[in-house]
Amino acid sequence: MTLDLLSNINSPEDLRELETQQLKQLARELREFIIDIVSTKEGHLGASLGVVELTIALHYCFETPKDLLVWDVGHQAYGHKILTGRRDSFETNRKLNGISGFPKREESIYDTFGTGHSSTSISAALGMAISSQLKGDFNKQHIAVIGDASIASGMAFEGLNHAGVTKANLLIVLNDNAIGIDPSVGALKTYLTKAKIGKKPTQDNIIEALNFHYEGPIDGHDLPELLKAFEKLKTKQGPKLLHVITKKGKGLKQAEEDQVKYHAPGKFDKTTGEVIPKNNKDLAPKFQDVFGLTLLELARKDEAIVGITPAMPTGSSLKYMMDEFPDRAFDVGIAEQHAVTLAAGMTTQGHKVFCAIYSTFLQRAYDQVIHDVAIQNLPVVFCIDRAGLVGNDGATHHGVFDLAFLRCIPNLIVAAPADAIELRQLLYTATQDLQQPMAIRYPRGRGEIKDWKMPFEKLDIGKGRCLLEGEELAVLSLGSISGNVSKSIEAIGSRPARLNHAGKPARLNHAGGPARLNHAGGFSIAHYDLRFLKPLDEDLLQSIFEKFSHIITIEDGTVKGGFGDAVLEFAQTRNYTGKIHKLGIPDQFIEHGDTEELYEIAGISSEKIKEKILSILH
Repeated sequence: MTLDLLSNINSPEDLRELETQQLKQLARELREFIIDIVSTKEGHLGASLGVVELTIALHYCFETPKDLLVWDVGHQAYGHKILTGRRDSFETNRKLNGISGFPKREESIYDTFGTGHSSTSISAALGMAISSQLKGDFNKQHIAVIGDASIASGMAFEGLNHAGVTKANLLIVLNDNAIGIDPSVGALKTYLTKAKIGKKPTQDNIIEALNFHYEGPIDGHDLPELLKAFEKLKTKQGPKLLHVITKKGKGLKQAEEDQVKYHAPGKFDKTTGEVIPKNNKDLAPKFQDVFGLTLLELARKDEAIVGITPAMPTGSSLKYMMDEFPDRAFDVGIAEQHAVTLAAGMTTQGHKVFCAIYSTFLQRAYDQVIHDVAIQNLPVVFCIDRAGLVGNDGATHHGVFDLAFLRCIPNLIVAAPADAIELRQLLYTATQDLQQPMAIRYPRGRGEIKDWKMPFEKLDIGKGRCLLEGEELAVLSLGSISGNVSKSIEAIGSRPARLNHAGKPARLNHAGGPARLNHAGGFSIAHYDLRFLKPLDEDLLQSIFEKFSHIITIEDGTVKGGFGDAVLEFAQTRNYTGKIHKLGIPDQFIEHGDTEELYEIAGISSEKIKEKILSILH
């Protein structure tokens, strides 16, 4: 790969030294560079390939960083990063101590606003534009680049609605490629689909109706047309929108043809474009697939079951149900607030609604969880995917706050399965005459149990279990972090804890009998899986308080206000005089890196848990 032009560009100032006829060659080099790095280092591919020409044109026409450029979401910002001084460090993208996969203010002066969640760019850029006006600067340009899936979100409409009654020097670039991560949905998508390059839709233009100057649609891969449009719009005062039509994955045949798969394909052959297959033979399933396949199985037997997701049918595995029951499974687009209240509305009419939503995105619908679901005590089931540390996407995507922000809500049951079988049984339990809302949180990625399709059995709400009995120290875990606890106890020298799912889910173990004593290197360590944050198993906790003077609580959520604090609060009401040690995500934002690396940093890896146990016992 030769980078005759790109190798000499260390900033947009260097870019603006090129002749316009050289930009087409630069686009080829930039696209090849992205493909070359992402093919081996992994990351988000399709979105950035689709905006190569647009990225070059923006930095060529506008005086960045003086002019302020805001990228929506950030999946599409790889070219931006490479052209703004991060070419040589781009191979560290999304790795521990490397550059972020998303725009990040601390990383570069060119990253004017941190973005990981969609639909924030218009509001942020409008805020910047109004600030410039208040300072008397009427020449600075403020540009928001937003996709057609993101602009359909409620927050984007709120920004458009406000911007239309201002005189702010704001330019919105609508990158219209008919897809976010999954294909775009909704009436706005249908409207935009009717737009052709050089021809507006025949029906009234919704953008112009909001008092925007509208230009386009134009070909987002035609550099001369992009440059011409930007030069024209720089002279226009007030809010304006340029509609550009692009192809996600542009320049890599397979990425153009399978845009969902190549959004973030993993490693692939940069020459052929073929994804390098992973050896998944004999591996345990992903928690997402356990959810999706179990829900489909339940839906086949119960016509009242409905599934809803805000724009993540493939990622959440609701796609299984959507394919078989398209009338009962809904992708509502990037609209988390709407998804939750839609679920509430359907629940009032007797449907059993499972709302599948990533933990980090549930944060965006917190008011709806409280106001529309919990206050009315509607039995919506929140299936909270990507709970805990999710790895390379970093702080914007870690699902570490849900335990803390959900446990304070009245009426809401909060459950966290330790493994795939518990997840399956909790989903079934939620279909059995549930009388209040319920949240079931589970992590990204694979579990450890291959044979997970056990016969359905209803669990007792608010009851935990003992995985391993002991005498000297009790370890209390909530959720899938239980696996790290079992490994740490085993590493100390004990036999592994036996998870017996054969019988009833009693407090001791699934079979109803006591687990074996664990004499690990002279130590006797007990391990309890609480299963429920709310309601807590107070009977089980009381028996633990009576037996142990040292207790460790472990969670993959924030240590402030989560599971450990819930146990501490209950212990205080029972005048517990022993010592409770809390392990969890520290009171800081955890950055990007491989999940195991982040577990180590947070102090909840199996090795760190082992060290904590031994330090207490010694």
